[in-house]
Amino acid sequence: MKTQLKHQNGEAALEHPYPPKKDMGTRIASYFKTLWRDCKRDRYLYLLLIPFIAFFVIFQYKPLYGLVIAFKDYSLFKGIAASPWVGLENFKTFFNSPNFVRVFRNTVIINLYGLLIGFPIPIILALMFNSVRNKAFRSITQTLTYLPHFVSIVVVAGIVVNFLSPSHGMVNMLIEKLGGEKIYFLTKPQYFRGIFTGMNIWKESGFGAVIYIAALAGIDVQLYEAAYVDGANAWQRLRHITIPGILPTITIMLILRIGRMLEVGYEAILLLYQPATYETADVISTYVYRSAIELGNYSLATAAELFNAVVAIALIYGANRFARKFSETSLW
Repeated sequence: MKTQLKHQNGEAALEHPYPPKKDMGTRIASYFKTLWRDCKRDRYLYLLLIPFIAFFVIFQYKPLYGLVIAFKDYSLFKGIAASPWVGLENFKTFFNSPNFVRVFRNTVIINLYGLLIGFPIPIILALMFNSVRNKAFRSITQTLTYLPHFVSIVVVAGIVVNFLSPSHGMVNMLIEKLGGEKIYFLTKPQYFRGIFTGMNIWKESGFGAVIYIAALAGIDVQLYEAAYVDGANAWQRLRHITIPGILPTITIMLILRIGRMLEVGYEAILLLYQPATYETADVISTYVYRSAIELGNYSLATAAELFNAVVAIALIYGANRFARKFSETSLW
């Protein structure tokens, strides 16, 4: 290391051009000192975080202790701590149940319906809204499409039941007018998945399109102007500017959607299904509901829901890794 000789007060002093590195203890102390100074300076901003932190601690992290029920023969009278430990017996019971294959298959198939049919619809809606030049018409149609999101699922399910009613339903009345026979759709297993998927598309597609509309608003207008000057038509501008511009948003939403592959809106299924349609309508969430609420087997219900959560984590990890490998966008 180079040194420089300096004379101070008649004495030679040896000065290093690079200061010596601080030891670990000094760096940690310096870090906490800086952190404390920043917290003191922005104390009012940090105070605003307290309600959100309290919410997550109380309603998200504290209930995780209840997952222990999956490994116990839980009794309401004994409580979680006093209930006997049974290990993986509840999981074995769930996997060996004759309902396991049915509920797992139905959960996957219904989610595939939603992924393959329901996922592209908001993207298509957003592209259609983006191509409309009349601002008043665009605002009205956009409002009409996302309003169903704010309607209670109970009301939506009631509308579906009334529309498909064999006695006074609009659909059956139309079928009868065309010379056909009335069909009680909600008792036919083969119709349930299509009805459920169509209901969710009508309810959520407009609201889901808002995310992609926001992504479209972030695309630089100069790119469209340059492409127009170069002679690109509408399809070429859509293919080379619009789609690549919202592709990162599509990727993130797809990863999140895959992570919810085993999560079905069981409230709607509970309102629509009946024993006649269990063959195609019964999913893991409804199985958990019946096991816990109707049969009182909380241990089995918790084990089934924990299995659901573990598979969801594996799916979202795999989807994120796949996205990171083949694109520049990922969750982490």
